[in-house]
Amino acid sequence: MCGIVGVVSSAPVNQLIYDALLLLQHRGQDAAGIVTQLDRKFFMHKAKGMVRDVFRTRNMRSLPGNCGLGQVRYPTAGNAFSEEEAQPFYVNAPFGLVLVHNGNLTNAHALKAELFSNDHRHINTESDSEVLLNVLAHELEKTTRGLPLKPLDVFEAVRGVNRRVQGSYAVIALIAGHGLLAFRDPHGIRPLCMGRSADGTIMLASESVALEGTSHQFERDIAPGEAIFVDLQGQLHSAPCSDKAQLSPCIFEYVYLARPDSTLDGISVYQARLNLGETLAKRVISTVPPSDIDVIIPIPESSRPSATQLAHLLGIPYREGFVKNRYVGRTFIMPGQAVRKKSVRQKLNTIVSEFKGRNVLLVDDSIVRGTTSREIVQMARDAGARKVYMASAAPPVRYPNVYGIDMPTKEELVAHGRSIEEIRKIIGCDALIYQDVDAMKTAVAQARVNAAGALSNFDASCFDGVYVTGDISIDDINRLHDTRPSVQEGDDDNSRLALPNASE
Repeated sequence: MCGIVGVVSSAPVNQLIYDALLLLQHRGQDAAGIVTQLDRKFFMHKAKGMVRDVFRTRNMRSLPGNCGLGQVRYPTAGNAFSEEEAQPFYVNAPFGLVLVHNGNLTNAHALKAELFSNDHRHINTESDSEVLLNVLAHELEKTTRGLPLKPLDVFEAVRGVNRRVQGSYAVIALIAGHGLLAFRDPHGIRPLCMGRSADGTIMLASESVALEGTSHQFERDIAPGEAIFVDLQGQLHSAPCSDKAQLSPCIFEYVYLARPDSTLDGISVYQARLNLGETLAKRVISTVPPSDIDVIIPIPESSRPSATQLAHLLGIPYREGFVKNRYVGRTFIMPGQAVRKKSVRQKLNTIVSEFKGRNVLLVDDSIVRGTTSREIVQMARDAGARKVYMASAAPPVRYPNVYGIDMPTKEELVAHGRSIEEIRKIIGCDALIYQDVDAMKTAVAQARVNAAGALSNFDASCFDGVYVTGDISIDDINRLHDTRPSVQEGDDDNSRLALPNASE
């Protein structure tokens, strides 16, 4: 999962892209990059780190031009330690192309071999985004054959990309001297939307919050399989580029990943999380009598809307029992469990008065490895809780994700191959309540506002094992796991799922 943005304007765009990336920082904290275009020349700066650390005044001054794009990176494939794999990526032919990508290609390995043997293109990193860039470059070269570039040629090239590429991809690219291209995979797994400012500036971004926070009026989401081309005069062209398009967005965006003030594919993220709390209330009642619960406490941050709604419906006091330290460094992945526990306690601290002598229901957005949940339950007990119940606004995470979320292998998932009772014993709570898969899908779908038609299809593969692209086998999952970024002792843990609710 990454955050991407692209802008075409009549004024310099470097500060605008920087501001948009700050609003998308929750989608990636590993690296950041911006590229701008002046005349036919690209100017780029990218490095590992947070946006505020990567870009200094001198870097911003070296990014002139009225169109550009940017990315915040969350590595799900390739080398997490290589600055060369920070985006944007550049290739000089045809025309000159730079690209940013959010998602994960499931056939990147086969494409890389194909690019070398058939297309005579060299891939210099382990990043699937560089593979995607070279496929796009090759398809553009085929459609133009040395002739001037027209929007119809761009769309035909995207059709070629969609025929060859599998997996999830929301893409924004600059074609030197011509304009900005954006497109989304035929399932629309990763989000991408478009807006416009009062002065005619066009912005495309992963989430609507990046538009609204930079004074752009949200216009619409890019449809699955659709491509948008904005020329340097600001003229917008669009076309469907897939015959098999069907919107199936990743449901984990609504459960955890996206900012609550965003709207993705017509669905309010905040309302979706309220709805998840409402359906979770029914599950809680069937497991623990509400009279046995003294207080409901969220595990900050993204579980708060669900916990608020749950408390309201059950008529039980809602309290903030954990305080998050926003200034501690990133959690480290360590070889020993004792060190990981220390990291969790550095990030969260209990308000003892909210736990002491009470039966507490803790609400989390999801439970992945279970190590953080186990430690949080123990923290509640250490604070004096009589009983500690735990509820998850999401169903059990039983399967790996292959579409751009750095989900652990199935062996690392606490719910894989285990019953709810077995998971409860591992976590150490007195009762464990999970959301139902169908109820989750219904709750999220019902949060769709101001959009035509109901949305019934989601990629919920980490919960139900159904991969919407229909091309994923056990061998594919094992191979994709081998390409996951490795994290070594002493290096930052770039997986948000290893953090106790890193969404802010």
